[in-house]
Amino acid sequence: MTPQIYLFIFLSISSCFGCFFCQSILPKIEEDIEKLKADFNSSQSDVAEGGSIFTERLKSWTEATEKKIILSQIISMYLKMFDNIGPAMNKLHVKNIHNALHTLSNSLTESFKKVKDLMELAKLPMNDKKIQRKAVNELFPTLQKLLLDHPTTHIKRKRSQNQKRKCRC
Repeated sequence: MTPQIYLFIFLSISSCFGCFFCQSILPKIEEDIEKLKADFNSSQSDVAEGGSIFTERLKSWTEATEKKIILSQIISMYLKMFDNIGPAMNKLHVKNIHNALHTLSNSLTESFKKVKDLMELAKLPMNDKKIQRKAVNELFPTLQKLLLDHPTTHIKRKRSQNQKRKCRC
């Protein structure tokens, strides 16, 4: 990945947490990322094959609260990567990046919980009869919550119907 991609991810993350953190650490992190890129030989042509890993996924997450959820997962993946890089972890620039990621991670605890909830939902055995019975019991309240919290599709339809009625061309 290019330094711009790393910077984009970092800026996206830091935009969720205010400018102070961003202004105070961003120039140093950019330098450290350049050093890390050299450690990983990430400027070789094979790195570009298959497209980006994270930045493409970020494009469809547009709202700030949504972005925090996906960014919390991306930070978690970076932390896993740093836990598995071995002796390179002893280098100062790697430690600096790792510490910055931990700082960001600590401010994303609520988003981590949301990701965990999503993962647990994905693991539910929907072929289990007891789970199915529970799901049926919760179906109406779930739909009701969805429709009451997000009535925009219903409103848009009403508005377009009202506009058609008013126009008598």
